[in-house]
Amino acid sequence: MAANKVAYLSLLYMTLGLVLVATVSADPDLLQDVCVADLSSGVKVNGFTCKENISAEDFFFAGLAKPGLTNNTSGSLVTAANVQKIPGLNTLGVSMSRIDYAPGGLNPPHTHPRATEMVFVLEGQLDVGFITTANVLISKTIKVGETFVFPKGLVHFQKNNGQVSAAVIAAFNSQLPGTQSIAATLFAAQPPVPDHVLTKAFQVGTKEVRKIKSRFAPKK
Repeated sequence: MAANKVAYLSLLYMTLGLVLVATVSADPDLLQDVCVADLSSGVKVNGFTCKENISAEDFFFAGLAKPGLTNNTSGSLVTAANVQKIPGLNTLGVSMSRIDYAPGGLNPPHTHPRATEMVFVLEGQLDVGFITTANVLISKTIKVGETFVFPKGLVHFQKNNGQVSAAVIAAFNSQLPGTQSIAATLFAAQPPVPDHVLTKAFQVGTKEVRKIKSRFAPKK
């Protein structure tokens, strides 16, 4: 009887361990040396199918070398180096981005549903922060050479409150982290999120909701 109990507990602990590993891991481990993404394939899998003929270009991207243009509404620009830009990242579980900020520029509150993010400041300084599920703001000012981590799935932001431009390199533990900008997700979704949902959620009137939606409407 005691032996059966020990065996049962051992099996339970092993199962819980496997569940924990599956829960905290990011992208699945690769099962071959490389699996360069065939971005033109119509086959739908959790990731991309592998293409047959590969070259060094599948593992190369020069897009992070130059600052991005920040003359937009938010005053920031994200240049992604993910599997859609570097097919060789498929199954490798990593990606990067460069984020540039004009003076006063903001990378608006957003989440990455599939990855934790770590930023390294290249130039300037930023006010950064994330919000826990208990609605606690964790924030700090970071400058050149410093890093900050945004946990997977939590709402976070970066703001350049300086008088000069700023830039960071961001690293992710996913080949395609995904980004959901909170404001754009709610006010620019297609089909639109019903006005009555947003008025109740934000405790404002329909007029205010429609005004915000108009600002997120695509330029004609």
